[in-house]
Amino acid sequence: MPLSPTATRDLLAQLGHQPKRFLGQNFLVDGNIVRKSLELAAVSAGDTVVEVGPGLGTLTTALLEAGAEVWAVEKDRVLHEHLAATLGARFPERLHLLEADAMDQPIAGLGAARAGSGTLPDFKIVANLPYAISTPWMDAILAGPLPSRLVLMLQREAAQRYAASPGTKLFGSISIFLQAAYDIAPGHKVAAGCFYPQPKIESYLLHLVRKSAPFVFPAPVKKIIRACFQQRRKQIGALLRNQVAAGAADWLAVLKVEGFSAQSRPEEIPVHLWIKLASGVQPAA
Repeated sequence: MPLSPTATRDLLAQLGHQPKRFLGQNFLVDGNIVRKSLELAAVSAGDTVVEVGPGLGTLTTALLEAGAEVWAVEKDRVLHEHLAATLGARFPERLHLLEADAMDQPIAGLGAARAGSGTLPDFKIVANLPYAISTPWMDAILAGPLPSRLVLMLQREAAQRYAASPGTKLFGSISIFLQAAYDIAPGHKVAAGCFYPQPKIESYLLHLVRKSAPFVFPAPVKKIIRACFQQRRKQIGALLRNQVAAGAADWLAVLKVEGFSAQSRPEEIPVHLWIKLASGVQPAA
């Protein structure tokens, strides 16, 4: 069971540690949310699970007690040392704890550790993600290798951006990259009272399941799509003029068949058509 707010505060005092807002340190204190996270991720014994920002180890403990092998990355040295001395001692064979920035190690060192074997095992990500890094971290994950499932505690607005539909103001490049690779399954709202200290924003458990044929956008095409959404009110034909060396005319012809035109705005174009862009354009030098 997670520590209560009082017990969490007392433990932090014992460690001489003040929660750091810039690291998104809002510690989970609700057992129902921990159970829901494992349930959505379908965690079972033998699973390989990556966790980002384990903090005091509430979610980590539940993952380990469920029989998972956990690869966790924690930037805060005090918390890393606490986890190493407690959970590391309890689960020396199944907890791989890395002191690092999640932006440098988005899958907690799993890839580097298994590099010699040729392929990574199938893995999942279950994390109470620091809100400040959620989008750049997600972008790194979507470059591959792709986990089979992700259950992420996010700022509700970020979850809405990832799940946004074409034609809405929240639909953007990260929506396209994510939805090309993952189906968005039912998630779960999370109240501020589930954390200590309580955040001033609403949270959400986002549940993502890898598609049977996921698509990963090449980096040059991702650059084109990002540039389009930086000027999202402009027409797609004009936006592509300076971004694409060849293939734009063919793609615009595909758009026309699908009911769009060179005058369409980027946010109007659905994910499957952006995937067709990736297969047919040559980026400008």
